[in-house]
Amino acid sequence: MYAIVKAGGRQEKVQEGDIIELDRVQAEIGQSIDLAVVLLVNNGSVTADGLDKASVKAELLEHFRGPKIDILRYKNKTGYRRRQGHRSELSRVKITKITAGK
Repeated sequence: MYAIVKAGGRQEKVQEGDIIELDRVQAEIGQSIDLAVVLLVNNGSVTADGLDKASVKAELLEHFRGPKIDILRYKNKTGYRRRQGHRSELSRVKITKITAGK
């Protein structure tokens, strides 16, 4: 069984035991969080209706920062140079349980 969940503005395909990286989640390390289910696949049958009863539980493992992204802008012969950097605030979670909730 796997599910497609909405987390951090993206959709992720998850199974029990998977470890995924999401945008920073406001929770303490070790806490359990719920993820919104978009699609559920159980033994080949796809369920998109009645997902209000389905749930995906995950355990928060750690908070960390992503890799540095350098944004450089340069125009030849004009002296125009701009440099900007960015590091995303991320959380690593482990999927503990997927329930269909029928």
